[in-house]
Amino acid sequence: MGTRKEIDGSASVPAFYGKELRWKREAARRTLQQLVEGCFYGVSYLSEIERGQRRMPLDLARHIDRELNTDGFFARRCEDVRNARKSVHAPYFADAVEMEGRARDIEEWSPMFIPGPLQLEPYIREIVHAFNPMDDEAAVERKVSARRERAWVFEDAEGPASWVVFHESILRQPIVGDQLMAEQLAHVAAVARRRRFIPQILPCNTGAHPFMMGSTYLMSFSDAPPVMYTEGMYSGQIIDDPGIVVRYQQAYNRLRAAALPPEVSLKMIESAAEDYRNGNYAHRVERGHMA
Repeated sequence: MGTRKEIDGSASVPAFYGKELRWKREAARRTLQQLVEGCFYGVSYLSEIERGQRRMPLDLARHIDRELNTDGFFARRCEDVRNARKSVHAPYFADAVEMEGRARDIEEWSPMFIPGPLQLEPYIREIVHAFNPMDDEAAVERKVSARRERAWVFEDAEGPASWVVFHESILRQPIVGDQLMAEQLAHVAAVARRRRFIPQILPCNTGAHPFMMGSTYLMSFSDAPPVMYTEGMYSGQIIDDPGIVVRYQQAYNRLRAAALPPEVSLKMIESAAEDYRNGNYAHRVERGHMA
């Protein structure tokens, strides 16, 4: 049995809210498992709310108010907690960012873009402009800053052990100009060379493979069950059902088996960076079109 962790309710609004939830639950002599019965959320989800590490969805707050006879307290206050936790990240990604900070291991499948924590400013700007063309410069700056703040995930020696499978098309479809793309790919390779993460490239000619739709982010923790985050263009979802997470983990293992070995993949990233730097990439594309 894990050691019970005390909650410092003075640390933040979410921590205060979570501590009150735990107090009410224990006063009613209910376990986490008993309290989530009859709703669509798991024990680990509720435990993280109690520790101030996750937001309380309104439907769950209403369920708890009914179960604990708290006269609508948690439903009334969950929006206050949500507002206290607002960040520049998309709402559907906020919980994933919070969990990222506590992850022991991260395994990622990146089919379209270089992962956010590895992106440099020019690359980030192009993606922000593409997805949110109406953002003014101040909004763009906030998003660039927020994404660069996550660089520690791959660059910090004390960060989680990370493994990333990239689709080869990320190397072949430039998001920015040739010289900036060269710098971006060289940065990815340099971080990998410092043993901050393990890269693998899934070749374009692989054929059918797991995770053919959407990006995937698997996180394991020292003190909580693993979770998976999957994302589309304007939406994302955290999955913490143990059976489903295991199936995704097994699929990710098959994806790694289909990808090129790490050292071969790293050399491919470095080679692509060199092609962009020397202007060879554009000539290669032109020859391909003429063939």
